[in-house]
Amino acid sequence: MNLVLEFLRNLTNPEWIMAHGGLYIVVLIIFAETGLFVGFFLPGDTLLFIAGMVIANTVAPESAPILSLLYWLLLITGAAILGNFVGYWFGRRSGEMLMQRKDTWIFKKRHLVQAQAFYEKKGGAAIMIARFLPIVRTFAPIVAGMVKMNAKKFAYFNILGACAWTGSIVTAGFLLGENAWVQENLDKIIIGIVVVTTAPVFIKMIAGRKKKQSLPTDPIK
Repeated sequence: MNLVLEFLRNLTNPEWIMAHGGLYIVVLIIFAETGLFVGFFLPGDTLLFIAGMVIANTVAPESAPILSLLYWLLLITGAAILGNFVGYWFGRRSGEMLMQRKDTWIFKKRHLVQAQAFYEKKGGAAIMIARFLPIVRTFAPIVAGMVKMNAKKFAYFNILGACAWTGSIVTAGFLLGENAWVQENLDKIIIGIVVVTTAPVFIKMIAGRKKKQSLPTDPIK
């Protein structure tokens, strides 16, 4: 567990990232978070922002930084798209088994149930919206596979959502990456990203529990 926590802390350190595979490690992690249900705890939003900062600060102006940004966006977006396709395939093949599986410290059935409720409420657009919601974005494609969502419809929202998610956050990091205040307050920005992206998930969980508790129970006859 300590090794996992240490690894997660290092993922918010641009210098550590560049010393351990560079932005290719970001590509692999984005794939894992969006394609493997064990990757739900990975900090995708934070990594995308840091990736943009790294691109802005490691490419010399004469080396066409925009081309470098486009290159990495292509790789990262491709990883996000491929990850969701893997999750969708896994859901189609293993959906029933997952719902019958007992909870473990790394697998919680409630994550699938939450993603399924979100999917049923939003329809196909859930695949796109889920990109911006931690945990949900990991399980949304799996649930889409479980309910046998049309493959072409899934592909459309998968590609659209991946482009919107990676494009917006990486570009934001790229544009702000050379700002001195941003560099000096990266830890605060990371906390802000975590709060903003996880708040909707926790609010939904709390609201769901309150609604469940407020439901009337049948009187004993």
